[in-house]
Amino acid sequence: MSRLVVVSNRVAAPNPGKAAANGGGLAVAMQEALSTTGGLWFGWSGHASDSPQSEPHIAEHAGVTYAQLDLSATDYDEYYNGYANSTLWPLFHYRLDLAAFRQRTYAGYHRVNALFAHKLAQLLRPDDVIWVHDYHLIPIAEELRQMGYTNRIGFFLHTPFPVPEVLGALPNLKLLMRSFCAYDLIGFQTESDNAALRRYLTDWAGGHVLEDGRIEAFGRTVETQVFPISIDVAGMSTLAAQIAKTPTLRRFVRSLNERQLVLGVDRLDYSKGMPQRFEAFGKLLENYPDMNNRVTMMQIAPPSRENVPEYQAIRAELEQIAGHINGQHAEFDWQPLRYINKGYGRRTLAGFYRIARIGLVTPLRDGMNLVAKEFVAAQDPEDPGVLVLSQFAGAASELGGGALLVNPYDIEDSAENLRRGLSMPLDERKERWQTMWAVLEANTIEHWRKAYLKALHATAG
Repeated sequence: MSRLVVVSNRVAAPNPGKAAANGGGLAVAMQEALSTTGGLWFGWSGHASDSPQSEPHIAEHAGVTYAQLDLSATDYDEYYNGYANSTLWPLFHYRLDLAAFRQRTYAGYHRVNALFAHKLAQLLRPDDVIWVHDYHLIPIAEELRQMGYTNRIGFFLHTPFPVPEVLGALPNLKLLMRSFCAYDLIGFQTESDNAALRRYLTDWAGGHVLEDGRIEAFGRTVETQVFPISIDVAGMSTLAAQIAKTPTLRRFVRSLNERQLVLGVDRLDYSKGMPQRFEAFGKLLENYPDMNNRVTMMQIAPPSRENVPEYQAIRAELEQIAGHINGQHAEFDWQPLRYINKGYGRRTLAGFYRIARIGLVTPLRDGMNLVAKEFVAAQDPEDPGVLVLSQFAGAASELGGGALLVNPYDIEDSAENLRRGLSMPLDERKERWQTMWAVLEANTIEHWRKAYLKALHATAG
């Protein structure tokens, strides 16, 4: 059986000196896949310095090899903070106004991808199947092909993929798209993302669709499919039921003082639509005075990419809006909006999901958004909450039949749907939840992993 090699920007390597953490669904899925056949997980160590170690740190655990490479401070600035997160991330999230196009960071991105490919090549076997993850590492396959590697290589994009009219703003675009075509299989979250790449390759790059559905472009042939990522559905459901009975959660429930909870959980990022979300909650209190002192919103937003100016700006904006809402509506015994700039473990979040009446998931653009799925999985089937979900989240393509879909830019409509969710009868809440639960049961993180790897093994290679 072929060995699986996973390549990602960060590696979820276990730390034998510490108790096991509550790993995310993707980390768990990758580790399960690797342990099944024996495998290698390769990526950045998370360390950057002026004198990085030149060879990967190698560790073995439970039949899996973890290889982590350090970066120089310059490589980190140009590859990670620069091109990956200041060019590709805003571009792929339709934020051309925030995208920085600099030749220096473009060169750094390709330099680091070439470095990763060459260090990975030293560890590869002839029959390895390679699975590369996300926008940080698009050129990896082409680098390996240029070194003569003919292994099956697949790629999965966790972010959205923009339409050609937006993508076309990227300098050196053809070189990046040529890199895409070095893969045997490209996986996307949604059909619209898949269609965007296929339209670029056929309408803008002169490619054509073959009889078997693959696309020939840039002298190469690539297959594209949709694989919506998911979560450990049963695990989250069980965990939420257990944690809801703990002293920590009982303490939190007491702090609400019988008020309904509107919950948002997001990494601090401008793509998540949090300013608009705060404004919608403020509009709810303004338009419906009877909601005052009867509902509390809690937004959990741990910081990320704190060295990037745009992230500093979004944090300042959120603090200002939260202060305004609380200043306008708070009572001596009630703070309408709890804005928390730190993260919580999976166990605690499961409890928060369980007791929330509204899961407010309103990104301006998102590849999938697993918080939406976690919220649904964590609900009490006998008294479920309501998911208010952005139409621009990838999850809307799966959960739209049960969620209340909103346009996050439409503040009034979002406020109306908050009101609708808070006053929704139990029968309707249960019916909507059951619709979404059926979708989750049919597509767990395990189903996603198996479907992708089956398709990759079936490619021509």
